Amino acid sequence: MTDRQILVVDDEEHLRELVRACLEDLAGWETLGAASGEECFEILKTERPNAILLDISMPGMDGFAVYDRLQSEPANSSIPVILLTAKVLPSDRVRFDRMGVAGVIAKPIRPTILTEEVAEILGWEYNFHSL
Repeated sequence: MTDRQILVVDDEEHLRELVRACLEDLAGWETLGAASGEECFEILKTERPNAILLDISMPGMDGFAVYDRLQSEPANSSIPVILLTAKVLPSDRVRFDRMGVAGVIAKPIRPTILTEEVAEILGWEYNFHSL
């Protein structure tokens, strides 16, 4: 496949699986999935993804708390994080910019261009894979 691996963290199973399918099938990237912040950190004990796609609105540990914890852990603070969020108000964008995330992708996601958005944010070369 590829040497690119992305961890998708979203409590909505259908959305998490849709994102993973897009990244795997269209870009050929390997993915991991986590349904919660807690599961994200369990995966990070044994895996070192190249990037994390992180939902903001999750029960329990929300995306902001997950991001703060990622940044406080030296082993994880260098992993680029892209937020997946329905919140795209100008005030939210300012907050996201201040956080230092790699980028933001608005929900609802657009499956046909998701991989292009991720590649552009991360500065990755993107080669379309046909299904």
